[in-house]
Amino acid sequence: MQITETVSEGLRREYKVVVPMGDLDAKVTSRLEEMKPKMHLKGFRPGMAPVSYLKKQFGKSVMGEVVEEAVSEGSKRAIEGNSLKPAAQPLVEPVGEIEQVVDGKADLEFTIKVDLMPDFELTDLSKIKIERLTADVTDADVDEALKRIAGQARTYSSRPAGAAAELDDTVTIDFVGRLDGEEFAGGKAENFDLVLGSGQFIPGFEEQLVGAKAGDKRDVNVTFPADYQEASLAGKDVVFAVTVNEVKAPDELKIDDELAKRVGLDSLGVLKDRVRDQVKLDFSRASRLHLKRRILDALDAAHAFPLPPAMVEGEFNGIWSQVEAELKREGKTFKDEGKTEEELKKEYRDIAERRIRLGLVLARIGEQNGITIATDELQRAIAQRARQFPGQEKQVFEFYAKNPQAQAEVRAPLFEEKVVDFIAELADITDRKVDRETLFMDPDEAAEKLKSA
Repeated sequence: MQITETVSEGLRREYKVVVPMGDLDAKVTSRLEEMKPKMHLKGFRPGMAPVSYLKKQFGKSVMGEVVEEAVSEGSKRAIEGNSLKPAAQPLVEPVGEIEQVVDGKADLEFTIKVDLMPDFELTDLSKIKIERLTADVTDADVDEALKRIAGQARTYSSRPAGAAAELDDTVTIDFVGRLDGEEFAGGKAENFDLVLGSGQFIPGFEEQLVGAKAGDKRDVNVTFPADYQEASLAGKDVVFAVTVNEVKAPDELKIDDELAKRVGLDSLGVLKDRVRDQVKLDFSRASRLHLKRRILDALDAAHAFPLPPAMVEGEFNGIWSQVEAELKREGKTFKDEGKTEEELKKEYRDIAERRIRLGLVLARIGEQNGITIATDELQRAIAQRARQFPGQEKQVFEFYAKNPQAQAEVRAPLFEEKVVDFIAELADITDRKVDRETLFMDPDEAAEKLKSA
């Protein structure tokens, strides 16, 4: 077996491997000699069939096994013999017709392409300066949350006969939707309670029921949004035949002990305490989201090193396929995004490079500091996913138990969160008080707002 390095550029290495057909034939002969004593062939005493005969009968299938082993061995020698640290599975490509090799008429030649893990120094984490956004939970925040709870638990009472429906009323309706005179799937229901003005239905539907009375029949004409999830209805004009069975007005919104009892608590005081704790938790999560983003931004800015081409290409292809699928689903073009295809590709390739770079940095930090995900942590995360599929929990657990790749997809975000927490303990972090609106902004929008402040 001859292994020759043909490419050595940056993190890319390529090797040409040649295994003479004589060596392959010798291995086939040796393999058949080992098999011969166990063979019972018609016309021959046990173990007495000549190898030449065995080659005619089994040589091709045995050669296939020998070739497969030679490729595996060649890849292993190229990597271990050159002390390489692959960033991903090496790409093996045959040279010439493999059928000729299996027929014993040609040498086995193949190339091995390997992307190497980059060698880089981690920045001193203690010197990373991060600004953490925080906000105080006020009584107004708690009152707002209580109002939302009261609204969700709100009761309704029937309006007097002949009373017209108003915004915020609930109407109990039967409806049948038709497209070009034909009923369509999912467009029919009976005794459906709809709060007018809730935005629960297609734009324009609820507004046309304002003023309706119990017993009224109305044709509601609407147009499905262009990006509606059901492609056969997207952008289409439809008519709903609606029968109003009852009109109910919202009862007075009260925040009291009765509200607390309706949600399963003893008193309004207990409810307020629970709500305040939940609001604090929501604020804390929002603060951590900003902190994590700023930590990742700081890590990205502090590290510059070559990236494995195949890893970047794979990440970019995954992102780009999602972009194209979304544009197709929404019926949009690159021009609708205000950019050319080349500009968008550049933008998303930069994103792919950032993800790969940060992934390598976080992995190195975790490796150097012994950060791992324990089995029980992984199982808890899988159990949390299983709870999202009531009645199918067992199948979900079995899926992850049999699928290492799926387990890795669960483990990755857990590992990232652990490493981010580790960095947060070492970094130089200062708190900055902001208002609630800023705290719950997208990190990029919040950064722009604070920059101009």
